[in-house]
Amino acid sequence: MLLSNPFDRFLAQRPMAVMARGVLEHLLDPAHLDAVFQATARRGYQKELLFSTLVDLFADVVLRVEPSVHAAYQRRPDDLNVSATAVYRKLNRVEPAVSAAVVADSARRAGAVIDELGAAHEPWLPGYRCRVLDGNHLGATEHRIEELRATWAAPLPGRALVVLDPRWMLATDVFLTPDGHASERSLLDEVLTAVGPRDVWIADRNFCTLGLVFGIARRLGFFVIRQHGSLDGELIGERKRRGRIHTGVVFEQKIRLTDPATGRSRVWRRITVELKQPTRDGDAELHVLTSLPAAVASAQTVCELYRRRWTLETVFQEITTTLACEHPTLGYPRAALFGFCLALLAYNAVSVLKAALRAAHGATVVTETVSGYYIALEVRQAADGLSVAVPADEWAGFGTATAAGMATWLRTAAARIDLRRYRKHPRGPKKPPPAKAAYQNGGHVATERLLRQRRQPR
Repeated sequence: MLLSNPFDRFLAQRPMAVMARGVLEHLLDPAHLDAVFQATARRGYQKELLFSTLVDLFADVVLRVEPSVHAAYQRRPDDLNVSATAVYRKLNRVEPAVSAAVVADSARRAGAVIDELGAAHEPWLPGYRCRVLDGNHLGATEHRIEELRATWAAPLPGRALVVLDPRWMLATDVFLTPDGHASERSLLDEVLTAVGPRDVWIADRNFCTLGLVFGIARRLGFFVIRQHGSLDGELIGERKRRGRIHTGVVFEQKIRLTDPATGRSRVWRRITVELKQPTRDGDAELHVLTSLPAAVASAQTVCELYRRRWTLETVFQEITTTLACEHPTLGYPRAALFGFCLALLAYNAVSVLKAALRAAHGATVVTETVSGYYIALEVRQAADGLSVAVPADEWAGFGTATAAGMATWLRTAAARIDLRRYRKHPRGPKKPPPAKAAYQNGGHVATERLLRQRRQPR
């Protein structure tokens, strides 16, 4: 990977952008992507427009380097030998299974690099692989499709369930449906295909179904899931106090559940937290079901595992604020889902960058101080100049590099970075909003007059 002087200058001035481009080139190797497409697609085909070319074009939109698909197309007059209409047609027909396969493949390749860096996070539960499951409802799109122009209703392009591996901090799997009205539970049978022995699946109450918990158990996995009000079970014995956590008092009790598929019953644990403060929904107690033995995870440990499921909510927030994961112009559901999956891939690339920083500067410093927002900002700002200054053929080695080769290069590049350029600025605790006067239609206020009143002595 010996590159030219312009590359070295960019590496000195915009190191994160260069590292990001290298990681993306590794994850988006054209030959590899086309092979994934060939192995996964059922109806799609590659003739004039390769799948890897479509990914390369659309990735610039997701990374906010380009504002739209058409703008990205127009910047590549010599690289594409098809019309813009053909590009949109191909984009609108990307099968959800192909989009999901791209995410899973990126996680495998990114995870191998993180392991070579020796920068994986400490496991949440030693000896087990934790998997956090949560859903994301894609935001409403513009009314560009002809059938949508006669309605004021918000057009929903689909729904996704995402699985996070907290040891790598990678989105490892995604389950998609183009039906925006579909329930998250309609995808749970697909989720079960990803369950392996000694997996610990952590999820909120929306996913608390008998089918899921017994399906996980049949696959020799474990679960930590908040109990849904509609899931009934037989409580056994009296609940016992197990101490305190920062949110309240913890209790434990046995619960018997019956598998609707076989009629057989299993006895598991129900952990209850009497909350100091009610939840946003007004719940004073929180019940968490788990199949983990008490010898493996105490009641407090189970509560901590459930609390940490918010890590995936942070992922959704990060890709929403720093990437175009829900582009409003992508009205066709398959295109919107494809864009969301490329945003997950970009998030995985950022996770590799953070792993390289941990390997070079220490895990604690990076975790507490480095902001994903400022990493993404530098990548966007330098992307165009980097593409012009460093020819595409000089990046080719990254696509075929081994995980060990990528790790060596990333560790060396990360050691030269000044982390102060990417420092977080955490906000303080939220304050309750002040009361506002009733809105009057057509009413206005002059900001200068309000500021003048502030300056007047009281």
